[in-house]
Amino acid sequence: MKYFYLLPLLLLTQLATYAQLPNFGFVTHEDMQAKRSLIDSNANAEVQLEYGTARMNFDDNTGSLYIDYEYQAQIKIFNKKGFEHGNIAIYKHIYKDGDMDKLTDVKAVTINYVNNEFVRHELDNSKIFNEKLNKYTSVSKFTLPNLQEGSIVQYSYKLRINYIFNFKTWDFQSDIPKVSSKYVAFIPGLYNYNVVLRGPLKLSSSNGVVANGCMRINGRDINCSKMTYVMDNVPAFIEEDYMTAASNFRAAMYFELSDYMLLDGSKRNVTKTWKDIEYELVKDNRFGSQMKKKDAFKELMPSILKGSTDELGKAKAVYRYISSNIKSNGFIGIYSETVVKKALESHSGNTGDINLALISALTAADLDAEAVVLSTRKNGAINTLFPVLSDFDYVVAKVNIGDKSFLLDASTPMMPFGLLPLHCINGQGRVISLKKPSYWIDLLSSEKDYTRNNMTAKLGDDGKIRGELITYSSGYSGVDKRKAIQKAGSIDEFVEKLDEQKPQYRILAHEIENLDSLDLPLIERYTIEMLGYESMAHPQLFLNPFFMDKIEKNPFNLDERTYPIDLGTAKESRLTMILEVPESFELKDQPRNLNISLANAGGRYLSSTAFEDHKISFSQLLQLSKPIYAPEEYLSLKEFFSRIIQVQKTDILLKKSGK
Repeated sequence: MKYFYLLPLLLLTQLATYAQLPNFGFVTHEDMQAKRSLIDSNANAEVQLEYGTARMNFDDNTGSLYIDYEYQAQIKIFNKKGFEHGNIAIYKHIYKDGDMDKLTDVKAVTINYVNNEFVRHELDNSKIFNEKLNKYTSVSKFTLPNLQEGSIVQYSYKLRINYIFNFKTWDFQSDIPKVSSKYVAFIPGLYNYNVVLRGPLKLSSSNGVVANGCMRINGRDINCSKMTYVMDNVPAFIEEDYMTAASNFRAAMYFELSDYMLLDGSKRNVTKTWKDIEYELVKDNRFGSQMKKKDAFKELMPSILKGSTDELGKAKAVYRYISSNIKSNGFIGIYSETVVKKALESHSGNTGDINLALISALTAADLDAEAVVLSTRKNGAINTLFPVLSDFDYVVAKVNIGDKSFLLDASTPMMPFGLLPLHCINGQGRVISLKKPSYWIDLLSSEKDYTRNNMTAKLGDDGKIRGELITYSSGYSGVDKRKAIQKAGSIDEFVEKLDEQKPQYRILAHEIENLDSLDLPLIERYTIEMLGYESMAHPQLFLNPFFMDKIEKNPFNLDERTYPIDLGTAKESRLTMILEVPESFELKDQPRNLNISLANAGGRYLSSTAFEDHKISFSQLLQLSKPIYAPEEYLSLKEFFSRIIQVQKTDILLKKSGK
């Protein structure tokens, strides 16, 4: 669950004073002598002090507003593992016109205590490296010099941000603890921001005072609200498996511009209604206009729909055509970067190109199709309180057939009809229709992640186990297997790599079914061979029956987790094994049968072993029945997996009769 604390921007509370960082390049003996963090004794490094300011300014030359942001930090390095926190990355946004945020005044120093003296090593600014990550983001990187166990590093910089809508986010929480984190925002009185503290932690203090004449526009002084936010003794935010974007749950301050006043006293609203968003998208040449391009498919439609008689068959045919003929160029977004016709001709496009083309093609087939804009799991949660178009980074299609609807993403390879890729399973999306008002839709997986392994084998007199292994994979497991086969280049190369990765057995022959039938389970049939024992003289045989689905490590290792366990979909895996053994062997020991369940029908685990007529029958079932588990269920899940791991460490023991 995500926690929000709404903070009225102009709320004035009791003034609290906190010291900023000491003079740059100087530290106290107390800071230097710290051997470990008092917040987390296992921390490899700790932010001792962190301070940032952000203020809006007006550029007289360009007539534009911008944010002046200054940042300072002091970090204590406790051990060699903490050296990574001497690697600093400063991210800068690249705008449509090619301009980007401007980084200046970078200073950094490492301070060591050698022979009872403070020794300073300053950063050579020629060793600041700039890298363009993509067309939207650039990064400046540097490493603090002469790092040692016990070093203190300080660094500071200024950043000019040419975008005022989100002001400047402040992250109170990071992957190491912070003794004190302080942020001061100077908000001009003409501008009103919605301010949100995200995460489960509370501020140590917040206060607001009036700062006179903090900004000047066209010769006129503008007063500001000077807002100070402080959080002390901040624990590290530890990312773990099965979570959406960390930004959903880390303690951080977010700003969104709501409205502003012009100098003549008139007011301009920035926060829009959903009606505004709908109108903007439907009228946009890169969105709504592309949804209407059904004429691009007029001549193609008879061949696309050949043999399809009902609406579902038509929808599947259109989906197959678009996913086969327009491949992703690696970029995502809700807008088309080209146009539908060009995407068809070039057989390439971004998410917007492909899925808006899918919507127009479905419409050309006389089907009821709509767009769904959403935020991917990495992008974070959508603010449902204030409609913000920039929250969305992805678009998929929705086709309505009878009383059912199907969500489709033709930009992601190997996806069955109606199954969204896992990165789209993130809360809710907003349906944008050309015919009716927009509405919310839950983004859910249409099928559970399912695998089943069936093994039938025989232990021969030569000590080798030979038999057949059949694996069924559907849902995301089927998608992942198909992608792995595609990446390998061929089925034979995939099996060759699989054989190398599975030292427990050798693959002697193989057959794979339904590779291109995406709506059916992928079926793998393998003839396998395993070594049971070295020679007939060997009196006993140890066999671990969990060799297919063994859990080597508990995915949940925190003492407490403050954010949900988000699997994206329910999961189920089954394993059955029938092993025939020579009459000279008898069962002497086995893993204990286990039957455990999670509360509230959250899942269960079953394993059982039986021996009859010289055959070992083994079965295992693992079900996780909910796509999302609350933080309160974390310790139960942790214990659940711990018990499974313990039972999976035990073997079946066979002994020769009389031995």
